[in-house]
Amino acid sequence: MGKLKLHWQMLIAILAAVVIGLLFDVKTTLLGVSIYSIFDFIGMLFLNALKMLIVPLVMSSIIVGIAGLGGSDNLGRLGAKTIGFYLCSSLLAILVGLLLVNLLSPGVVDGEAAGSRLNLSEPEAVSSQLAAVEGRGVGDITGVFLRMVPPNIVKAAADGQMLGLIFFSLLFGVFMTRISKEPAQTLLGFWTGVYETMMEITLFIMKFAPLGVLGLVAKTILATGFDAFQPLMMFFVTVVLALAIHTFVTLALVLRLAGLNPLKHYRAMLPAMLTAFSTASSSGTLPVTIECVEKNAGVSNRTSAFVLPLGATINMDGTALYECVAAIFIAQAYGLELSFVTQFTIVLVALLTSIGVAGIPSASLVAITVILGVIGLPLEAIGMLLVTDRILDMLRTSVNVFSDSCGAVVIARSEGEQGLLV
Repeated sequence: MGKLKLHWQMLIAILAAVVIGLLFDVKTTLLGVSIYSIFDFIGMLFLNALKMLIVPLVMSSIIVGIAGLGGSDNLGRLGAKTIGFYLCSSLLAILVGLLLVNLLSPGVVDGEAAGSRLNLSEPEAVSSQLAAVEGRGVGDITGVFLRMVPPNIVKAAADGQMLGLIFFSLLFGVFMTRISKEPAQTLLGFWTGVYETMMEITLFIMKFAPLGVLGLVAKTILATGFDAFQPLMMFFVTVVLALAIHTFVTLALVLRLAGLNPLKHYRAMLPAMLTAFSTASSSGTLPVTIECVEKNAGVSNRTSAFVLPLGATINMDGTALYECVAAIFIAQAYGLELSFVTQFTIVLVALLTSIGVAGIPSASLVAITVILGVIGLPLEAIGMLLVTDRILDMLRTSVNVFSDSCGAVVIARSEGEQGLLV
């Protein structure tokens, strides 16, 4: 297996996990230990190893990248391009979801609202999910600015508040270039060493990625099973189809318009997308995304160091698409006819919440509760989504990560970088 490329090893691991899910269930034991707990341990060990890298890798990559920009004008230009790309890609994703959910109408069965036919999740599950988002709402969108300037950077790093960490690292990188030459060179040498060391550790950890993927995917399938998908199959298919169209049509066209080869980019990003699928964490996948974008796609650290950490924090194409489809699916299931204005409102709120709420726990649920509040549906309707949420979360995270990588190569192209996707 060592001779196989990493992405093939990871694909084999995913297939093996599916087979394990078909053959066993969550109660199966091996030598007195449940196989679920075994795979849970393997998967969490890999995920923890990736998360361990995030803080030093993000800080060092941003500081080294900003130092290489050579001035605040370049930083402003790069920032405007990055935010502009992410807003446009998220909007395109939402519009794809809006088109598919209106065409396929997953909330309507035989011409009638499907709400009464759907098996809702257990009341306790719904209650626990609602408790996780209790008291949260549209105000959390403005809270993004408070999280951007944390009072304690060490605590922000410990709590995984990526936005505050990115903002501090940007400031540090900018003002490091304004001090006298000798200490600036010392700092640059230090942070360059940290960055290169973290990339070497990432390469080491990725050798164990197939085992980690096997553990994470197997435990998910053992826990959820396949039977639960039947009542919501049309909703599941709608979301998956919309995600696929955005990934393989919309973003492929964006890459082609930028003069880049989409097929080469898919190949370059496959390890990152498979890692995102298994971990369901854009931030957790960030070390792998940076490695793929720099080593496989040929993007400079100068660009990737700024674009990718910011994308892992605010760019959520898959999540925004899912929010839109989920909200309209629930409306259809309740028999609610949505006007053009209401659907436009959903698009706008989905775009805002995918950016502003992404950094808090239960982010997609918070966003959907905000949208449900806007169109006047009960929060208990979230119960219809919980059955398929875990698998769809894995899929939409892969789309989030791929969109981040598209932003990196497109912006690198616009900056005149050579040797991309060679």
